Amino acid sequence: MELLSLKTFKAVVDCGGVHAASKHLHTVQSNVTARIKRLEDELEAPLFYRKGRKLELTPAGQTLMDYANKLLQLAHQAAVAVKQVGEAAGEIRIGSMESFAAVRMPGVLQALRRQHPQLLPKVQSATTGQLIQDLLDYKLDCAFVGGPVHHPDLDCHQVLVEELVMVSAKTLPPADALIMFREGCAYRERALRWLSDNGRTETEILHMGTQEGILGCVAVGLGFTLVPRQVAENCRYANDLKLETLDEQYSQVPTLLITHKQAMPMAGIDTLLQLFRKTPPEWESAA
Repeated sequence: MELLSLKTFKAVVDCGGVHAASKHLHTVQSNVTARIKRLEDELEAPLFYRKGRKLELTPAGQTLMDYANKLLQLAHQAAVAVKQVGEAAGEIRIGSMESFAAVRMPGVLQALRRQHPQLLPKVQSATTGQLIQDLLDYKLDCAFVGGPVHHPDLDCHQVLVEELVMVSAKTLPPADALIMFREGCAYRERALRWLSDNGRTETEILHMGTQEGILGCVAVGLGFTLVPRQVAENCRYANDLKLETLDEQYSQVPTLLITHKQAMPMAGIDTLLQLFRKTPPEWESAA
């Protein structure tokens, strides 16, 4: 079974069809179809049901998908491990909450590159929920997420504790609206609990896709939000924002570095953990 065939199979699943997969893989549709057919012949089992224009996995396809994710991840990590030993540049795929990426990631990456100059970090930002799923699907090597996280397939290492504060416009009366990311954001869940515990059941919930967008709307009085103190203090709208301290049960949110338990050890991940174990953290001096 060739890795190229598994990569093609995974692309068809992830992209939702042969046409989209061919564009993703930069090849023609006939090549994708032929590779899937050879894979089915080799396994002696159909991998997809065709329902109209859509493809759905058969039970055999579902089983193969689980193994394909693991095998492709192992191949990726094996290549990284070999490259780190030799002269070629390696790669590490790091996921991050947007707030962490904006405020802390530059210093973290600078310290990481100082110790591993040939290691190339690739950073992807998303909500905690999405990052956890991407890690479980072997699309990431590690991720910085909001805790707590409990999953039998993940190793979780607390690296710091963020202080959430309530943020509103400094000179304008804020509308009774909570502006947050969509579901999957660890801070969103804490904010909704704060609303519930304070009896604010009529507060409107508004969604924005970026941290800067959220704080920009807050700055002009369209609502309020709960974000880490450092994010609010370091954003472009800081002079227009009022920060209020919350009770500890709402304000203290751990940031975790999570990895997959079945993943191969990576020197870059070990270095990331070590950066936060120093006092002060090495990444702060690197920023």
